[in-house]
Amino acid sequence: MTRSRRLHPAWAVAAVAFVALVGAAGFRATPGVLLHPLHAEFGWPLATISAAVSVNLMLYGLTAPFAAALMDRFGIRRVVAGALVLVALGSGLTVMMSASWQLILCWGVLVGLGTGSMALAFVATVTGRWFVRRRGLVTGVLTAGGATGQLVFLPLIAVLVRDHGWRVAALVVAGAALAVVPLVVWLLREHPADLGLPAYGATEVLPPAPPARGAAARAIAALTAAARTRPFWLLAGGFAICGATTNGLVGTHFVPAAHDHGMPETTAAGLLALVGIFDIAGTVASGWLTDRMDSRLLLGAYYALRGASLLVLPGLFADTAQPSMLVFIVFYGLDWVATVPPTVALCREYFGASAAVVFGWVFAAHQIGAAMAATGAGLVRDQLGDYALAWYAAGALSIGAAGLSLLLRRRQPVPVPVAVPVAAAPRAWSYRG
Repeated sequence: MTRSRRLHPAWAVAAVAFVALVGAAGFRATPGVLLHPLHAEFGWPLATISAAVSVNLMLYGLTAPFAAALMDRFGIRRVVAGALVLVALGSGLTVMMSASWQLILCWGVLVGLGTGSMALAFVATVTGRWFVRRRGLVTGVLTAGGATGQLVFLPLIAVLVRDHGWRVAALVVAGAALAVVPLVVWLLREHPADLGLPAYGATEVLPPAPPARGAAARAIAALTAAARTRPFWLLAGGFAICGATTNGLVGTHFVPAAHDHGMPETTAAGLLALVGIFDIAGTVASGWLTDRMDSRLLLGAYYALRGASLLVLPGLFADTAQPSMLVFIVFYGLDWVATVPPTVALCREYFGASAAVVFGWVFAAHQIGAAMAATGAGLVRDQLGDYALAWYAAGALSIGAAGLSLLLRRRQPVPVPVAVPVAAAPRAWSYRG
């Protein structure tokens, strides 16, 4: 009797993870739309509001490595469900704030912790457990979940803010995050071995490792070991610039910058949503390329092209969406997080079984860069009256990130003496080159 061909459960797990990432992305899509409404209602400087965004972005990144370790200890389902509740709580409580520190607490701390628990380390954990084949492609698809959330929520939020005020928009985001929780609790599985199956593309059922204790200690230990290696700093440095030039600068300040040139905020939000459309295609394509090409060359190309596009952006702003701006939006969308699949692949190459936690720290660098850019661009706008210097600096940094990526060397396999059992060979993540 032949075994019936059925869809592997890994695809169902990936689908639930995608929906969870979309739900978490909603509030991360709102800062650019809410900057001017909050400034108009409360009179807070853009730099102050941007500081709340910076706290959000930094906690989003710094939570990631600990979340990856907590998923190993307590399970993906519990961590993701709790994270969605935090996002909903932080978003809902903003409607009652009256002081800037409350914005930092709700928008920065609560939402930052919640979204950070479902950051790209979550993607690395799911793909590492459930996929052997098509891992790069699935990484690209899941990473695109954030872009899809931006695509779904950003135009809606802009319209809600325009027609009903920013409080209604915040409550809609809170409701969307809560709506995903039952789906996560019901369908998000932990390990393929729980179903008596191998991971997708594997031939052997591997039992899950026993839950590890001391999640924080494991995360710190992974950072300590990885920080002794050259590849970690090259990857972290490049990814910090990636965060500065996406979430920190364009994601936070593109809508206000376009508004400075007379473009309606709803139009600018629509353009940023288009970034989300093309980001899906670009990230999935990058995952496909990562399965077939050298990730170092991919990263170098992505960063260099991004830098060139940012250098020409200041001359593209106008009161309407000109064709040249649409070309920029399409190109930047394709490049937005195309860097993620090759970065995850390189973390696996250099750090082996600790790749998910180490990538969490690399992603923390991404968000530190984003936080610095969000605040820095707000200060530039407050002091100089426009964002031009911020765009030029970001372009130069992106070209520098291309250089960092090309400095990465291909990892050489560690030779194992014939007399030594393979199990005793040095672990892959001890590489220091």
